[in-house]
Amino acid sequence: MNDQASQRIFETEIVDSVEPPPKAPPLAGPPAGAAPRQRDYLEGFLSRQPEPAAEGDEALRDAVIAALREIFDPEIPVNIYDLGLVYGVGIKDGHVTITMTLTTPHCPVAESMPAEVEIRTMAVPGVASAEVQLVWDPPWDPSMMSDEARLELGML
Repeated sequence: MNDQASQRIFETEIVDSVEPPPKAPPLAGPPAGAAPRQRDYLEGFLSRQPEPAAEGDEALRDAVIAALREIFDPEIPVNIYDLGLVYGVGIKDGHVTITMTLTTPHCPVAESMPAEVEIRTMAVPGVASAEVQLVWDPPWDPSMMSDEARLELGML
């Protein structure tokens, strides 16, 4: 193979400006004669009080947290619960919803970690179904770690 065949030639064009793409048309408003929608959607959300946990739910929650403490971040020798990656564990009628994040969106286990959390949660006796919600807000930072995790990592 000669040098000319292995080389690629790129051409570039230098321009002074580019016309912006057209904007999308505005969304249609309310039908003619209808009153505009009031901003009441937060009123019900903010006035709703959390339901008290049933006695069985508290024991199940403790068992789920114990299972989460057995899952370790592969890059950091600390479990995901003490690392502060789990933001919430909700339980209703045996259905467990875990809200969690990862240390970064580019974490190498971004695809496998939520599945592992779901599988380990489903293995807890009393769990009928499990759902893992991966969120990025608020972003994780080291201040979310427990004291045990900080001690393990030599940060205390």
